[in-house]
Order: sequence, then structure tokens, then C-alpha cells
Amino acid sequence: MVTETTAKMDSLGSNQEKGRPNIIFIMSDDHAYQAISAYDDRLIQTPNIDRIANNGMLFSNACVTNSICAPSRATILTGKHSHLNGKTDNHFPFDTTMVTFPQLLKANGYQTAMFGKLHFGNNPKGFDQFKILPGQGAYYNPTFITKNEGTIEVEGYVTDLITDFTLDWLENERKEEDPFFLMYLHKAPHREWLPAERHLEEFSKKTFPEPATLFDDYSGRGSAAKEAEMNLLTHMNWSGDSKLYPEVMDQLGIPDASGWDKGAFQREVGRMSPAQRANWDKVYGPMNDSFVKSYHSMNEVDKMKWRYQRYMQDYLGTIAAVDENVGRVLDYLEENGLMENTIIVYTSDQGFYLGEHGWFDKRFVYDESFKTPLMISWHGKIKPGSKSDEMVQNLDFAQTFLEAANIEAPSDMQGESLMPLLIGQSDKWDRDAVYYHYYEYPSIHMVKRHYAIVTKEYKLIHFYYDVDEWELYDRKNDPKEMKNVYEDPAYASIKKTLHGQLKALRIKYGDSSQISQELLERYLKEVGNTQGSFVRSFKKVGNE
Repeated sequence: MVTETTAKMDSLGSNQEKGRPNIIFIMSDDHAYQAISAYDDRLIQTPNIDRIANNGMLFSNACVTNSICAPSRATILTGKHSHLNGKTDNHFPFDTTMVTFPQLLKANGYQTAMFGKLHFGNNPKGFDQFKILPGQGAYYNPTFITKNEGTIEVEGYVTDLITDFTLDWLENERKEEDPFFLMYLHKAPHREWLPAERHLEEFSKKTFPEPATLFDDYSGRGSAAKEAEMNLLTHMNWSGDSKLYPEVMDQLGIPDASGWDKGAFQREVGRMSPAQRANWDKVYGPMNDSFVKSYHSMNEVDKMKWRYQRYMQDYLGTIAAVDENVGRVLDYLEENGLMENTIIVYTSDQGFYLGEHGWFDKRFVYDESFKTPLMISWHGKIKPGSKSDEMVQNLDFAQTFLEAANIEAPSDMQGESLMPLLIGQSDKWDRDAVYYHYYEYPSIHMVKRHYAIVTKEYKLIHFYYDVDEWELYDRKNDPKEMKNVYEDPAYASIKKTLHGQLKALRIKYGDSSQISQELLERYLKEVGNTQGSFVRSFKKVGNE
């Protein structure tokens, strides 16, 4: 519940106050920083997303507290770590008693709207207007849950439609006399990746450079990396992910062991209109025919390489539409004089593996999933083209936006406002380490439970529950995180220091072995039955 103190409008929060910035929060789902040309231009060009970095600040060490979709969003909204906001994984419901920063903005005179993917809950708190996807949503002809129209189904491509709703609100519902907060949230590039019709042929013909660690054997790490089920060849679906037609899988004798693979394809492609499906088949039909002809002559290396290219073609194809549509919004802001006092953020709910270590998905505290893209522009406040390598987290957004709006943040929020970094007062920023904790195990992708401390130089990780293993990585000398140096005598003093810092961070953020055990027991009790053999085959070995 919003308290009387936080909800009451004072002189700083008056609707009539001039100068409080508008805030546009743009977030995509599973958008790896490697797939934004402002960070790395080897895979794709994203000129419109890059405009935000060029006009503002790009963060190279932005990261998350828990690399999984719904928990990341809950952390963003509440400014609290997962163990406090209750959304530790994708299974458990969000604690609706939590105060979110959009509620505080709305209570203090901001007009608020959300369009796109929230991922949890059908009635976003603190919003005057919303049109959101149910759960993961669909790429083609998606369903939306709306504030005023009930549930609707709209023909078109989801990235375009979310932008249409956003622009319509800016043009027709925005009140010029009030500052506004707008959440513009894309489904793309979430699995299973379906590009827009206009990008199908273009991206299906592209060939992308392979990551150096595509064939990683995990020899330098512990059991967690070896046992994770995220390998492109052995764990990615053939139909839903790689877009083999179900009948082609039957023809080649490729099993649908999960019972999910063919269904995922049918659920997505089956939503298409006849015209959309015809355009799809025009591109993917020949691809399927070519694969049938070559399949039996391919060895495991060939298949891995083929699957990587198929993955990149679809994943990056969905990002092309995101970039185009971000450009539509930026163009509107420029054409309507809204750039002058508007904070614009582009980020993702976490990072993602694009074949590094042979993987897709996220969850680990290793860099590709732990780090997230973040760029922020604010005309007249943030120096164009500036960069920061400070350790910032999704935990920090709530307090940053509240400070920008001259609203006092609740004392139980755990982040730090980014304002000193944004306005060139980095001497007032004193964070040197961040805390991470991942909970959803045993479950899909089988990434073990772990917590960690990360600094600019090092990363100390504890994997627990069914194992008791520690890993230490030298981020400067081993940026690909290939060698665990926890037992290396040369790092003994560093290890000791990090252990002390990690203990202090767990106290600071209110995390503990007791809390983790309680969360684990709740998970196994309430979710275990749906995970079947996952849970029954495990025994608790290590101490958390």
C-alpha cells in the first residue's frame, strides 16, 4: 500500500510544477548487449538504439540481481532484491503488497502508461493506461490485456503493435500539463524467435561470425557449467527454435522428447493469417528442404554450426524490428519537441547467450547473462557520447527515477540513484561491488542455485543446494571466464577479501542461509510436483 507520506503531493510533486522530466523506459526481453552495435557491431547494426547512447551515456558494467525475466522486472519495479520482493523465480506470483515506483510517480502527479510485456500480473499497479501481453505473449496477431477494453486480439506483428499503442498514447492521451512516465516494453527478442515478415528473407540469408567459445568443453569450471541444459545442439528445440516443420522432424526421425517442441512451433506459426503464413513458408520452406537433403551427411560439428546460424538469423531478425520501432518513437519525440526534458532509457531484463560457451538463454552470473545493455539520454543533463564502467544494477532504476522526479524514495528500497553518474558527479558514487542471487533450480535449463559478488576486477560465486562449489574469475585477465582460479594460490589474498565483502553484502541486503533455505523449501513444495524427476533425483549436499 502506498503510505500517506509517500503518496501525498507536496510542492515538489505538484502537477503544475515545471521542469520535472518525462521518463520513457524502453526494455526488450533477453536482448544481449552483444547484439547492440553501440557495444559490438559484429552481429547487427542498431542505429536507432545507438542514438540513445550517442545522445547520452552508455554503461559497460550494467548488470542484474537475478538473471531471469519476471524476477528482473520485479526488482526494477520495487528497487528490492528478489528475496525481499518475493519474486525469486518465474513460478511464484509477485507480492502485490509491494510499493512500486510507478505508484509513487502517479501519486505525485505523473501520468503513467505501460505498453508491451510485463510478464506477470494482469493489472499493473500505478498506471493510468496499459495494454500488456498475457504472460510471454505471441509474435503474430497477439492478444493484449487492456485497462479499458478488456482482452483484445490485434492483427499484426507484436513489436509494431506495441509501438503503435505507444505512439497513439503519446499523440492522443498524453496530458501536456503533466509530466509522464511511459514503460515501452518489447517481447522481442524472447524465445521462440519469429522475425517480422519484412525481415524473414533478409536475415535467413545472413551468415554470422561464431563466438570463440562455441565449442567450450567447460574444463576450466565446476559442475554447474557442465550440467546446465542450455547447449545449442543438444538442448535447443528443433521445431520451435530452429523452425524445422514438424513433418520434417518426423521425416528425419528427430524426436520431440519434451513434447513441447512441435507444439511451440504450432502455437506461434499457427497464429498467422493465410497471407502471413504464405510469406513464412516462402522463406522457411526452402530452408527445411535444404536441411533434409544435408542432414544425414552432417556430423555433430556441422549441426552445431547450422543451429548457431539458424539461431542468430531469427534472434537478430527480431531485433531489427525493435530497432526500427525505437526509431519511430525517437522520431516522434524529436518532431514534437519532447526531447528537451525527457529521460530515455534503453535496457533489457537481463543479458543472453548468443552461442558463447555453446549456450543460449541466461540465468548464470557469468557475464553474457549477468550484464545487460543500458543507455540513458537526458538532453542538457547527460553529456552526449559519455560512458561509464561503474557497477550499476537494475536495482537502481526506481531510486534514479524518483530522484529525477523530486520524490523521496521509500527507505526500504535497496538500490542507489544513478543521478551522480548521469550528471557528471562520479566522485559521489561509491559502490565497488554488486550482489547476485539465482534461485530457479531444479527446473528448465538446470542452472544451479548460486549467489555471487562482482567487482570490476573479480567475480566470486557460490553454487549450492545439490553441490557446494566456489568459483573465482579474474574479469580483467580472463574476460571470457574460462578458468576458475579459486584454488590458485596466487589469488589467495583476493579470495579472502572477496569472501569478507560478500559476507558484508549479504548482511547489507538482508540475505542469509536461513532465508535461502526457506525459499528453497517453498519452491520444492509448491513447484516440485510440476518438475517431476528434476526434484526427486536431488539431495541437498552443500551448505548454502
